[in-house]
Amino acid sequence: MIKAMLIDTTRCVGCRGCQVACKAWNDLKAGKSGFSESGTNPRHLDANTFTRVLFREVSTPDGGVKWSFVKRQCMQCLEPACATACPVGALVRTAAGAVDYRKDRCIGCRYCLMACPFQAPKYEWSSTVPFVRKCNFCADRQAAGKQPACAATCPTGALLFGDRDELVAEAHRRIDSAPERYAPEVYGERTAGGTGMLYLTAVSFEQLGLADQGFRTDLGDAPYGRAGQRWMSGVPWVAATVGGLSVALYYMNRRRAEVQKQEGKEE
Repeated sequence: MIKAMLIDTTRCVGCRGCQVACKAWNDLKAGKSGFSESGTNPRHLDANTFTRVLFREVSTPDGGVKWSFVKRQCMQCLEPACATACPVGALVRTAAGAVDYRKDRCIGCRYCLMACPFQAPKYEWSSTVPFVRKCNFCADRQAAGKQPACAATCPTGALLFGDRDELVAEAHRRIDSAPERYAPEVYGERTAGGTGMLYLTAVSFEQLGLADQGFRTDLGDAPYGRAGQRWMSGVPWVAATVGGLSVALYYMNRRRAEVQKQEGKEE
């Protein structure tokens, strides 16, 4: 069964316990506040911040205001564009649905950064031996039969971990039972082919205005990974062609040099 996480933003109080738990479990650098090296909540995901909580204040039709706290991390796509774009298999989707990273295979090409429609993978720009870093859905904890650190820490039940089909059904059950509480959309259910992170919000993602934080609303239902597959499927043939031409040119030039040398001796 594919595992996923239902993130009910109406239950999130912005405590950022998930953020601290993520840093602690993954041994990520933190400052005096436990959030960033500078001691403040980081503005974006980075090589030492795999998850962060965003805050939005949105006006409602009745003239009121809604506060929304939205957890941000790798979306764990069902057909991940990052894995499709990687030429060496450094990004791999596990059977349980986590998109894991294997740094022993990475060559630092950063194709995954360009391919991801959610801007999740980040690069260690300040490191002398840089790697790509991102949330891997606590694949190690899942392998040990545990839920991700963020879900295990959430004190309000805003993060629910389980089988994806069951979580999709639960999300729609909540919308149907309290339509005044939720926007009629489960972000991630079909977004970009579907993701392992499913969101319930009080207002639409368009109203939240989170596109600058990676939550695009123009992705459609088609998996982004399929476009990468078409391009990357041609890489071996291009590499073989270039390699063959290089070898042919090498032997042609060597033969020409031998002929010129022989002609010089005959003169």
